[in-house]
Amino acid sequence: MPRLVVVGSTNMDLVIRAPRLPGAGESILGGPFGTYGGGKGANQAVAAARLGAEVAFVGCVGRDAWGEQLRALLAAERIDLTHLISRGGEATGAAVITLDPSGQNTIVVAPGANMALAPRDIEAARDDIISADALLLQLETPLEANRRAMEIARRADVPVLLNAAPARSLEPALLEMVDLLIVNESEARILCGLDDPRLTESQIAAHLAAMCRGHVIITLGRAGAVHFDGSLLSRQAAFPVESVDATGAGDAFVAAFAVAWGEGRETPEALAFACAAGALAVTRMGAMASLPRRGEVDAFLRSR
Repeated sequence: MPRLVVVGSTNMDLVIRAPRLPGAGESILGGPFGTYGGGKGANQAVAAARLGAEVAFVGCVGRDAWGEQLRALLAAERIDLTHLISRGGEATGAAVITLDPSGQNTIVVAPGANMALAPRDIEAARDDIISADALLLQLETPLEANRRAMEIARRADVPVLLNAAPARSLEPALLEMVDLLIVNESEARILCGLDDPRLTESQIAAHLAAMCRGHVIITLGRAGAVHFDGSLLSRQAAFPVESVDATGAGDAFVAAFAVAWGEGRETPEALAFACAAGALAVTRMGAMASLPRRGEVDAFLRSR
């Protein structure tokens, strides 16, 4: 059982189903409304726990009703919440999501307490980080906190996995501490500053691999995913499913690959496991609520 430390965000997702995604300045009547646990960090922590990892989560919520609800959701997954901070004067993060019938969405995030996560909070989790099999981060919390977590992990030879989302440019010194970089295609182009549409996934992956410590995954939605280790490109096709809500699919993929990597699986098997988890996640509503359990992913792969 791999032990993962996840540093990241915790949000309450406010989801409105609509007949289509509205255009700029347009108001439309929507359908059903629901609230779901979310945030990339919390989603990936829950997904990893459901897939068999021992998980400690480092993050920040407000001292409010949503913060209490999210803490309870994470605790129910048996995640170590010693370093989930409830910070006064900050609202728990929230995301407003519009979802069309095909499962595509638009998302606006109000980070709230997530942006109050500080390097001192990471220092408090030092013992957990240095004893972990891997450190998993995203970009919905301050870079200063991420940097401190990476520094601690690097000095202890703990692998650093960064899901560089939402997309932003990152300083070279930060990327040089990353063992495995996971991005989608648009995030990859933003990160490496290459917007030439003629560039292939393998060319972009090679460029990114030179910026970090050599391992890059680019997820391609319905086209699957590719992994580049500095010399060899591996490709995994997507599994066809009927999409209901794509909100948590990327987080399911990231967590599944992290778990498979931590178990020592070969890259092709780990990619297939991750793509299966992502496929199952789009078949259900909600981000956290849609994340599959280990038995479901294994059964899904056996049926293919």
